[in-house]
Amino acid sequence: MSNNKSELKVIKTKDGTFSIYNSELNETYHSVNGALQESLHVYIQNGFNQINTNPVHILEIGLGTGLNAALTILEANKTKRNVVYEALEPYPLSKSIVQQFALGYPRDVSELLHKIAGIQEGLTYKISPNGVFNWHLTNIQTFNSIAKYDLIYFDAFAPEKQMDIWTLDIFHKLYELLNPNGRLTTYCAKGIVKRMLKQAGFLVQAIPGPPGKREMTIALKQS
Repeated sequence: MSNNKSELKVIKTKDGTFSIYNSELNETYHSVNGALQESLHVYIQNGFNQINTNPVHILEIGLGTGLNAALTILEANKTKRNVVYEALEPYPLSKSIVQQFALGYPRDVSELLHKIAGIQEGLTYKISPNGVFNWHLTNIQTFNSIAKYDLIYFDAFAPEKQMDIWTLDIFHKLYELLNPNGRLTTYCAKGIVKRMLKQAGFLVQAIPGPPGKREMTIALKQS
């Protein structure tokens, strides 16, 4: 999640870890109630850890700080699973602000954040013994892929900030990009988003959210 026309500021969240505040959008990259807690809850516990395939093919919509990618790689290492991670980011963060952001995280997370920030766009990089990573300087509207994914992390800025991303056409596209029994996970629980996901063909579940958020959304592509 990002926008290159904004002033960006690193801030501390309630769990002691850092996020980034985007002044133009008046929005943060992660929850102010706990950046690390949010990513672990939404994308690891209710995303990666719910997928049974090996390797797990992941597409992230909004690489942003790289936190979701770093936590996924660490979880793959811990559970001895393989991950092929692909991310979209039209407005990449500078290495300097990622360096500031990474100071708010444990060493293993911080080291991976630095690695991710240093990877050249379009380059497939073996980021760990269990992980392959690449990212594209593009948005989901223009992204095309013959690859299919087991899991999609939908981590764009909120619908009221980036309305062109949270659309029925986009959700139809994501449905087609998923393998049968694939899963989309997002922090967003707005009714209009859940209705569009259902229209696109997903089985939608509202489940408890991370600290400070009552609900989050899971969308499943049934075989």
